[in-house]
Amino acid sequence: MTYEILKIAVADGIATATISRPQALNALNTRFFQEMADFVASLARRDDVRVLIVTGEGKAVVAGADIAEMSGKTQHQGTEFSKKGQATFRSLELLDKPVIAAVNGFALGGGCELALACDIRIASAKAKFGQPEVNLGLIPGYAATQRLPRLIGLGNALYLLLTAELIGAEDALRMGLVQKVVEPEQLMTAATDLAKLIASKGPRAVKLIKRVARQGALLDFESGCALEADKFGALFENEGAEGMKAFLEKRPPKWNV
Repeated sequence: MTYEILKIAVADGIATATISRPQALNALNTRFFQEMADFVASLARRDDVRVLIVTGEGKAVVAGADIAEMSGKTQHQGTEFSKKGQATFRSLELLDKPVIAAVNGFALGGGCELALACDIRIASAKAKFGQPEVNLGLIPGYAATQRLPRLIGLGNALYLLLTAELIGAEDALRMGLVQKVVEPEQLMTAATDLAKLIASKGPRAVKLIKRVARQGALLDFESGCALEADKFGALFENEGAEGMKAFLEKRPPKWNV
């Protein structure tokens, strides 16, 4: 697929997908969902990529969904547009590689939902987050009503969803919406350094940590622990064996990527 909206770069095991539709503040449309879904599917088949960074060009990661495209849709078309976005963002969660959102500016509506679907969020000090759908007489369509309460708690989520208030990076950090705030000029360096750090760890362990943590969050505690024990043991005869041997021999591990 030829990408018109995504700018893709791959280096040192790290893929970066930059949303580039600056004339519309990177607003999400059908073409974006098609490109992102295609790119994520391609990454799932690549062993040379260990971590994905998602960011935006210009003043926003994404300033929301494309209202011009949504306006005039029927109820059925609106539901299908929601399902398309949900499926695309769900693919980021299911990708067997960690996904870092580098939030460079506005992350509003669908942009905030995109960040929520990523595994880790680093924000520029100038970033702004919000779910302003209620201002349009709408609700979020790409799973903010589901992910936001799970991430920051029901009270904080309902506050943001019901008031449509925009919050800055420090408030987002306080709520647990983002994990780190840096100066704007340091954002991509910080995201890349984090990606390199993760990429240096045991590749199978990284994949399983993401899978077990995400699956476990939807299970009861005992079932989650059983899943953890199973995957913990699964690493003992391959990657874990090398990691423990390297530790005892006081040398860096040699991961079989």
